[in-house]
Amino acid sequence: MYRYLFLTMIAAMLAMIIACGQQENGEIMQEEQAPNDEPVTGDSLVVIETTMGTIQIELFTGDAPLHSENFKKLAREGFYNGTTFHRVIPGFVAQGGDPNSRSEDRSVHGRGGPGYTIPAEIGIDHKRSYVAAARLGDQVNPERESSGSQFYICLDDLPNLDGAYTVFGRVVEGMDVVDRIAQVETDANDNPVERIEMQNVKLIPKE
Repeated sequence: MYRYLFLTMIAAMLAMIIACGQQENGEIMQEEQAPNDEPVTGDSLVVIETTMGTIQIELFTGDAPLHSENFKKLAREGFYNGTTFHRVIPGFVAQGGDPNSRSEDRSVHGRGGPGYTIPAEIGIDHKRSYVAAARLGDQVNPERESSGSQFYICLDDLPNLDGAYTVFGRVVEGMDVVDRIAQVETDANDNPVERIEMQNVKLIPKE
């Protein structure tokens, strides 16, 4: 009887030791697993039909929900229609979304917006084809709030911008169009000599 109880206690202790070892190994394995850095995206795409071709953008709704919803809102309202890519720097960015760019007065291009800013949602790094929000500099904008409408597409990986601007989407189709935009002739302010207009910006469901 005592021998049976003794053996039972030994077996229980061994089981506990094995279980603890498995739990510890499980925790180590979990720590060694690579984190999932893939941004969470929504169920729709933003289509930008330009004078040089069509660009499709998916939005990072999980990482930058405020920026994503604002971009979709402006697209639904037709806010971007008729605006241009007013700042193009090869190897850096193609920037647009300023309502002032509809004007023939090029001196006001890059200075406009919808009249509000968006709280920063900084987190995702700047990679080629990624889309981020423009903003005013830190001296006048210490909270790093984003422009309400102006955005830029990264023409290359731009680690020097990481942690300073909100990235909220990426080009999933039409990056060749963006690359062609990057090759156009520009003036002293990096504004294309010939207008590159966003003729129609709309939402479509993601397949």
